[in-house]
Amino acid sequence: MDLGLKDKLIVVTGGGAGIGAGISRACLAEGARVVVLGRPSQNVQDFMAEMRAASAACELVEAHLEDTERCRHAIAEIEQRFGDIYGLVNNAGVNDGVGLESGSVERFLESLQKNLVHYYALAHYALPSLKRTQGSIVNISSKVALTGQGNTSGYAASKGAQLALTREWAAELLPHNIRVNAVLPAEVMTPLYRRWLDTLGDPEDRLRQITSKIPLGHRMTTSAEIAAATVFLLSPTQSGHTTGQHLIVDGGYVHLDRALT
Repeated sequence: MDLGLKDKLIVVTGGGAGIGAGISRACLAEGARVVVLGRPSQNVQDFMAEMRAASAACELVEAHLEDTERCRHAIAEIEQRFGDIYGLVNNAGVNDGVGLESGSVERFLESLQKNLVHYYALAHYALPSLKRTQGSIVNISSKVALTGQGNTSGYAASKGAQLALTREWAAELLPHNIRVNAVLPAEVMTPLYRRWLDTLGDPEDRLRQITSKIPLGHRMTTSAEIAAATVFLLSPTQSGHTTGQHLIVDGGYVHLDRALT
């Protein structure tokens, strides 16, 4: 199936690790050109070394995304070096545990800066490109937007706002034929998730407890499965009439009856 992404330029924030790396790989497999936008962590450096070794059409633009001025410069740099942007995948963020009681107003605002504000900033600055390409935005949200989690007000507020912005931007950008959709993962094994598990007394027992509550297959969702949903939503040929949608890829975790687990 041709997704119509060959040679199109797609920007993936946090695209060098975890779910973002899966999305970058899926876009490259469809013949797209990918710019990974974000911090140059060790995981990102390893990913980019792999991409260079494979001569993949993948480049890194470094940016601390909570700096909105850097977001503006990063989009300008991408356009100057690689041309107009067709796809923007807003993915970068962190579940930072800023709770209502345990947090503070200052930390809450910092969490919004880490997890939400750059979604708006990058879409705003990339909009002229997206208009020219009649492109697509995919916002990676989280099941926390729908279920809550406890002790993570900043992250939950950000993820809920991402869903609201998905519908708002889909409505606003209809005249420009720009589609905007969201993907919601639940339990996905990433380096960040693994590091969290490893802070617990018995990581493997905790993992078994988590997977036992995932109805379909009692397993974690893979990054590749999130990526497949994302490239479908980016596709002008296969999802060209899909906009304003919240696609939940979670093995039935959120919506199926708890009795099933």
